[in-house]
Amino acid sequence: MASQKLRGNDLRQLGYPEGRAIGIALDILDQKQFKKLDKGSALSLLKQIKDDPFAYVRDETWRPLAEALVPQPSRDVALNPKIKDYRRYGEDFIEDGARKQMDTAMQLPITLDGALMPDAHQGYGLPIGGVLATNNAVIPYGVGMDIGCRMALSVYDMPVSFLDERQHALKKMLLENTRFGNREVFKDRNTDDPIFDRPEFRQIGVARHKLESAVAQIGSSGSGNHFVEFGLVDITDASNDMGLAVGQYLGVLSHSGSRGLGAAIAQHYTKIAMDMCQLPSQARHLAWLSLDSQEGQEYWAAMNLAGDYASACHHDIHRRLSKALGEKPLAQVENHHNFAWKETLPDGTEAIVHRKGATPAGKGVLGVIPGSMTAPGFIVRGRGERDSLQSASHGAGRRLSRTQAKLQVTEGELRRLLRDKGVELIGGGLDEAPMAYKDIHQVMAHQRDLVDVLGSFMPRIVRMDADGSGKGKSKYGGE
Repeated sequence: MASQKLRGNDLRQLGYPEGRAIGIALDILDQKQFKKLDKGSALSLLKQIKDDPFAYVRDETWRPLAEALVPQPSRDVALNPKIKDYRRYGEDFIEDGARKQMDTAMQLPITLDGALMPDAHQGYGLPIGGVLATNNAVIPYGVGMDIGCRMALSVYDMPVSFLDERQHALKKMLLENTRFGNREVFKDRNTDDPIFDRPEFRQIGVARHKLESAVAQIGSSGSGNHFVEFGLVDITDASNDMGLAVGQYLGVLSHSGSRGLGAAIAQHYTKIAMDMCQLPSQARHLAWLSLDSQEGQEYWAAMNLAGDYASACHHDIHRRLSKALGEKPLAQVENHHNFAWKETLPDGTEAIVHRKGATPAGKGVLGVIPGSMTAPGFIVRGRGERDSLQSASHGAGRRLSRTQAKLQVTEGELRRLLRDKGVELIGGGLDEAPMAYKDIHQVMAHQRDLVDVLGSFMPRIVRMDADGSGKGKSKYGGE
């Protein structure tokens, strides 16, 4: 019998830690099904489990041993007294609250490096516009609630005169082919999307419980600053990597994320992280999960699922509008934020890079940085700047909170600005008024070293959630 041939020292030589893992291993090998197992085979099996305990946590026999081998983090964690240096882009352009939040993040014992983008403003945990590299740990609130939120642009070889001549038809297309908020879903939803075949929907409890709503919400967009819009694409750089000639095109731009699925994942694993990693009050939303833990591995898998679901939603939006237009896009660009990536830092260190309200800008990486409903967005190519951790802003960034915007901006002011800029708005509210956002031109000026501008997108017909009502009607001149 294998357990009679093995001793604790044999397991210690395999790297087993002192404590209950050794006893559990010997107890399991004492079971009937392992009686004929020779010592060499037993040691080989135990080494496999020690090297990759996560592969065995769902095995009924080996689960107790696998769980005992997963390192457990300390519950009480102190911050480092010194704030690590980090680069701030457009420092005079960033509010104090965002800087203080980033300072706190740079005191975490897991922090390796960081940067703050010029669109930064205060959020929960990591500020929006914050980039944080950590050592083998992921922070759910460093990713954010709307996991994998992204921009997606489709460029069509259609006359830009359509934006004026076919305005009514384009507005109708948006109303018929987009859905917003929590009340609107498609009756002809794409239930056959490959995303729903992903094993994570069966293996991870929180994802399994949200599968039904994920199916219902496929192809829809959230509320708040999420939008789908027709606009004018102006390509200004012939070396744009999209194969587009310099000139103007019709474009569709969408901004949305992982809907209820992402929010549920974020809430679930944030609670777990805050229980396992209890930080001082000012840092409590920066609680992390070690990627050597079962919980960390589960969150990582769930985060990637939510990001891919967000992408599937955008693909469905653009598929519907392409069909309505009767055209295939000449080019498409997609980039995301509110995510964490495994990357190598300039010094060769492996890191988990969180970009909350910041977007990848590695050398040659394409993306879209939007402005507001009356200001241009920019099609960009990353320059791979080391100091920014190969990142750039994800938009203009808020100047006013939603509450401040509702108090300071009037409906008349918004209506006049939309008219002056020639923008039709379907839905939307005062909290998303352009005055609530920073000047996108100033934001771009502060990140000239981070991205090259290849062109722009000017919104002309915008659809958003109707100030939370989900009805799609507009108080500002749209249908």
